[in-house]
Amino acid sequence: MSKYSIKDLEQLSGIKAHTLRIWEQRFNFITPERTDTNIRFYNDKDLKLVLNISLLKDHGYKISEIAQMNYEELVGEVLSLSEKQLNYPDQIQALTVSMIELDEDAFDKVMSENIRQFGFENTMINIIYPFLVKIGTLWITGTIGPAQEHFITQLIRQKLIVAIDTMPRNPKPNARKFVIYTPESEFHDVSILFAYFILKSRNQHVYYFGQSLPFQDLEYIVNKHNPDYIFTAITSLPTHADVQRYIDRVSTTYPSIQLYLTGMQVIGQGLKLNANVEIINKIQDLIDIADQ
Repeated sequence: MSKYSIKDLEQLSGIKAHTLRIWEQRFNFITPERTDTNIRFYNDKDLKLVLNISLLKDHGYKISEIAQMNYEELVGEVLSLSEKQLNYPDQIQALTVSMIELDEDAFDKVMSENIRQFGFENTMINIIYPFLVKIGTLWITGTIGPAQEHFITQLIRQKLIVAIDTMPRNPKPNARKFVIYTPESEFHDVSILFAYFILKSRNQHVYYFGQSLPFQDLEYIVNKHNPDYIFTAITSLPTHADVQRYIDRVSTTYPSIQLYLTGMQVIGQGLKLNANVEIINKIQDLIDIADQ
């Protein structure tokens, strides 16, 4: 059983900690346990309850109405909502629950329904990409553990790989060449897989080399394929200085190639960029590049 602080519940549910404390006192929704040193904590059932309450509240239920429901009634109301066409924040909330519960069936249900209604690309852009941003925040703050982060990202990877594999490789006559990879010791590849999907779906010429590519191998690839663009994501390289050195090395070694960067260690980090370097801040930026 996991243990959560009230700050964890706030991060996961979007409900402020002081509001949760008021609900505890006024409605007795949840009763925190205490450690031997008298520190309050919450369990998995408390977290699910708060997530469900948050979902109902976002759909116009008054907190006084929710307080009168027993747990079975509350879950029934949530399930009835899930059978309707929910909005994007609801879907992200549902994915959060599936991640906390390590529930692959729940994940597949959310994905399948949204792909059916909106298509794979729209599901990725409007639901999965914002969800990945949320996962990053939860990971940094310690709200979720490695098991939950690995579980959900591997499921997303599987969906992307299948979608990529089902598309024909059919570059258009004037297709530009993109080399996609992550640097050595960088193993977070969901963002580059989605970049691969976006570029391939628009009939660009993509060379995908996956995770943790050594620089000497990048040199071999560039010499062999002479790409127009290099796309990479940096999420977990150790220090700001390491990231800056790597970007400088790639951009100065290949001054005639446009280098596109994304990832938590790049966006908003105040890096100094050479003229042939551009940061991809949001997925629409990549789509605009692919559509040019």
